[in-house]
Amino acid sequence: MKHLIVLFLLLLSAYSTGVAQVDKGTVITDTIYSKNLENSYGEDPNRAVSVYLPPGYSNSQQRYPVIYFLHGFTGDDKMLDFMSDILDYSITTNKIRPFILVISDQKTTYDGSFYSNSQLFGNWEDFTAFDLVKYMDKTYRTIAKPESRGITGHSMGGYGALKIAMRHPELFSSVYALSPGALAIVREYGPNSTTYKDFADVKTQEDLNKIYFGKVIVAFGKSWSPNPENPPFYCDVPFEYTDGKMTINQDVLKLWYENMPLYMVDAYLDNLNKLKAIKLDWGRNAGDRFTIQCKMFSQKLENVGVKHFAEEYIGTHVNNIYTKDGRIPNQMLPFFNSYLIFSDN
Repeated sequence: MKHLIVLFLLLLSAYSTGVAQVDKGTVITDTIYSKNLENSYGEDPNRAVSVYLPPGYSNSQQRYPVIYFLHGFTGDDKMLDFMSDILDYSITTNKIRPFILVISDQKTTYDGSFYSNSQLFGNWEDFTAFDLVKYMDKTYRTIAKPESRGITGHSMGGYGALKIAMRHPELFSSVYALSPGALAIVREYGPNSTTYKDFADVKTQEDLNKIYFGKVIVAFGKSWSPNPENPPFYCDVPFEYTDGKMTINQDVLKLWYENMPLYMVDAYLDNLNKLKAIKLDWGRNAGDRFTIQCKMFSQKLENVGVKHFAEEYIGTHVNNIYTKDGRIPNQMLPFFNSYLIFSDN
């Protein structure tokens, strides 16, 4: 029995040592300059780009598929520093084959680009779809074809992933939106909320910082309806209050519809059907603005015959995502493992 115990301990030690010595991926951060982001309103066209390279990348000549991860409102590329552990975990536990993942910094002076082309504040969609993809294919050993590119993101990033995939199926073959926002005008984004009434009293950035949804509305405006003649925020919003009375700016509302995925489906139906796979998910307890709009978007896709996956899970807008038992390693990455091409032959 004593010999068996010693043997067991030796095997356990060897196993533990082997686990400890599993290669980890590498995170590299660089800065790229984009002409698409040149502007006269204070947004920096030099953007940080953080790239996760899988274990063994430096010791091989293998090429890898790329997952483009779009961060949420107020986030940036630095989130890859804490995501790298779950990416390593997902590879070592065979939830996904080795891959490259990239996050670009799209935090702006107004907290988030919404991955949209703005006439005043920079063409962030073009930066993401063209400049970033070109940079990755030129700099790293990628499999440079749409079948090996997936796009995903959380919250604002989930919105951006859906929108860019809808508009660029020639670049990305599959999309997974984690708890996406800004899909439709509902709840705090809509006229029956207090958001626009509160915004009517805002005159300075300091005032704006006190109302979260006011900041989101300004980010929408700067992304989708910029106006150089309307200081201090240089954008228009569709619902305005004057002397306590609300008016609707139909021209601005049309611009917002043109940039919100629910209202884009009919115009981009052919593109949606070109995508190999589409999925979105949302937490049951994320709040009505997320659950309602995600269900509306999924229902719209179903109504027009677009095959997709949609899942409501037990969670909020932010929990059960960035952990080893969360959505990224157990749903999002296995999704791309199934639908991306991992060979360049």
